Amino acid sequence: MIGLYFAVGNANHLPPWGGLSMLLSTNPIAAAIPAGEEAPIVLDMATTVAAYGKVKAKAQRGEMMPEGWMMDRLGQPLLDPKRSEEGFLLPIGGYKGYGLALVVGLLAGTLNGAAMGKDVIDFNQDVHSVTDTGQAIAIIDPAAFGEVSHFKQQVDVLIRDIRNSERIPGVDRIWLPGEQSHTRRATYLREGIPLPGALMQALDRLSEQLKVPTLSATAP
Repeated sequence: MIGLYFAVGNANHLPPWGGLSMLLSTNPIAAAIPAGEEAPIVLDMATTVAAYGKVKAKAQRGEMMPEGWMMDRLGQPLLDPKRSEEGFLLPIGGYKGYGLALVVGLLAGTLNGAAMGKDVIDFNQDVHSVTDTGQAIAIIDPAAFGEVSHFKQQVDVLIRDIRNSERIPGVDRIWLPGEQSHTRRATYLREGIPLPGALMQALDRLSEQLKVPTLSATAP
């Protein structure tokens, strides 16, 4: 099966193109397409240049954001993630990303009667209200178009053509969507998931509040 997924994010960090009012979220879109011998193509992306979770991760690690992720309300680049509330995320592809975020929100939120626009609950600030998160999922059966095994073989061929195509000088490898995540998942299953020190401390504090064993105490 081929899967398509759309969602309204649980906090608005994106204004309409040219505006300042936060009426749109990162509104992610995902697609999963099976291959034969190769790993499946898995695209999972926000309609903003960076997902807000990455901004929070940067703040947690004490790192600056690259230019192009966020802008302040005067139109200047915002690089300090700890000041993220002073600005907003930027859409991918300029006004085209804004249009994509809007359409994803309409399909996942408005069409379902779920929260969209000004009705979205910011789960970073409000941990009590029901978020009424809108989602839309579409499934396509390749068998409706022909032999499934042939389709997967063609996907394999395309993957290998792209991977083995001519590269820009200095580029070691051309990656397919989801390929690096697939590789990381295999590594994490084998070796465990590395956690930054600041995150470990935050999780330990939460464990103590909930009176459950801390990760530090249970780590091998």
